[in-house]
Amino acid sequence: MMRTHTCGELRSEQLGEKVKLAGWVRFSRDHGGVLFLDLADAYGTTQVVFDPEALKDRTTIEGLESLFKTFGRESVISVHGTVRNRVPGTEDSRNPTGEVEVLIEGAELLNSSRPLPFEVAEQKGSLLPGEDLRLRYRYLDLRRTSMSNNLRFRHRVISAARCCLDDAGFVEVETPMLTRSTPEGARDFIVPSRTSPGSFYALPQSPQLYKQMLMVGGLDKYYQIARCFRDEDSRADRQPEFTQLDIEMSFVDDRDIQAIIEKVLARVWKDVFGKDLSIPFPRITYHDAMHKYGTDAPDIRYGLELNDVTDIVQRSNYSIFQRILKKGGKVVGMNVRAEYTTTPSSDGSLVGRSEVDRLIEWAKTQGMGGLTWMRMVDGELTSNIVKYFPSDVTADLIKEFDAKEGDLLLFLAGSEIAALKAGGDLRRKLARDLNLLDGKGHQFVWLVECPLFQRDSVTGQLEMFHHPFVRPVDGCLIEGEDLTNAGGLSYDLVLDGSEIGSGSMRCHDPEVQRQLFRCLGMTNEEMEAEFGFLLEALSYGAPPHGGIALGIDRLVSLMLGCETIREVIAFPKNKKFQGLMDRSPAPVEDSKLNELQLLCLAEDESEE
Repeated sequence: MMRTHTCGELRSEQLGEKVKLAGWVRFSRDHGGVLFLDLADAYGTTQVVFDPEALKDRTTIEGLESLFKTFGRESVISVHGTVRNRVPGTEDSRNPTGEVEVLIEGAELLNSSRPLPFEVAEQKGSLLPGEDLRLRYRYLDLRRTSMSNNLRFRHRVISAARCCLDDAGFVEVETPMLTRSTPEGARDFIVPSRTSPGSFYALPQSPQLYKQMLMVGGLDKYYQIARCFRDEDSRADRQPEFTQLDIEMSFVDDRDIQAIIEKVLARVWKDVFGKDLSIPFPRITYHDAMHKYGTDAPDIRYGLELNDVTDIVQRSNYSIFQRILKKGGKVVGMNVRAEYTTTPSSDGSLVGRSEVDRLIEWAKTQGMGGLTWMRMVDGELTSNIVKYFPSDVTADLIKEFDAKEGDLLLFLAGSEIAALKAGGDLRRKLARDLNLLDGKGHQFVWLVECPLFQRDSVTGQLEMFHHPFVRPVDGCLIEGEDLTNAGGLSYDLVLDGSEIGSGSMRCHDPEVQRQLFRCLGMTNEEMEAEFGFLLEALSYGAPPHGGIALGIDRLVSLMLGCETIREVIAFPKNKKFQGLMDRSPAPVEDSKLNELQLLCLAEDESEE
């Protein structure tokens, strides 16, 4: 055996035992000829000691002394010896193996290491190297305890979800990775076919159409830990390849699907945190989320809710508000309550005048134009603009916001969408600045009653709010109805203000599916060319069905409090979607392109 125990396993119960360990040399210390090594593997660290006085054989001592000179940092070695107590006073209470050490009686160098590009061992107060350097040497970065713990945590999350779904009668099915390109919302990664020159596969954006085929095929309950690919612009919580927990069910409604997800997450919480998760999750309509929190991914763990005060402030003489209101705009506000802090400003308020000025400047940098404010002092609203607001208007504002002494009211004005979005951005900034999330834990919330369609903010073109397979609330679209008011049977799952899942009931009636395609401007010929196989399948007695997909990367990163999903992915791409370790993407040999009958244009030619 190369080892009898791992480096995280030995305790006082093994005192006197002969053991064999293998791992990396993390640290070494020479104390007057007595050599101490911290030997590390995936399970922990054990101190091993070469003590010449404890060894009798001179040849063994000289051989080990010569061998130890070849041991550099992160060299891979094996040692064998006897477990003994550490010298009193040298125990390490932070390390589970910190009461014992191994007296080395023999050792072997299994592999040496080049000088390290950065420190692998994690010490209190030490700074991480830059992310690009970590990704360039990801195999070294993964040796850090925090990174390996992240991946083990991710494994436990997925394992718990699998166990729960297995117990609920779900069947795990793998769907194809080489599919046809269909317009589903994001840009596809395209794969050329050597055997069918001029034709291409696409890597799946999701298993959406295949899991619907499984429902048509009578599988009833499907799930998959699915790899998905989308050629989108970079973002902190986005990767070109990602993993999702994909679920589809037949003969159910939206509440059934939400209930199984709550059950899965409750199992995850219990298995990885040892805590009971409160279910069912709160439900918020899309309309209320936008108007109360300024976002369709609301964080409901703190206050600062938005109030539409357009009807109140339109009775004021404040020219800035009046100018915006005449254009059909809205005014929204929030109450920054005095009790949100235990460290008030010098004037006794939560946010002093200098802080308000900084908020105003911040709002301008965010394209908000600015902020308007009032503060509750001695039972009245005060500010440099309050003179433009009659007493009955300020009284109604006090009532609307339930304003108390020291409270700060902040107002934003603009088009309805712009004002609400700005309010959501301001709300998140204040929550961070005022530490309103401290001790709040995690909170899931369902976003329900979403619209079926929306209009592109730039082109004004009608597009799906989620995707073109969502069943309308009424089962079909009503002839002549305003499509922007049509509701869809879709829902999102939000955790701590981030969307981690999206699902819907699907169109199982082929004619309703054709209706939706027509609303997007597709002709019958285009429908058949792009989605003919789906429409054909639905025509063979497709059952009512629906599903959801949870983003594993995002879920795990939020549970761990990571800044980006790259911290919970073994080999992620960097911010430019480059694989710095394997140097992908990279040019391909001309011979391989010739096999595929592809021509790669030089950069200057492609620009022409």
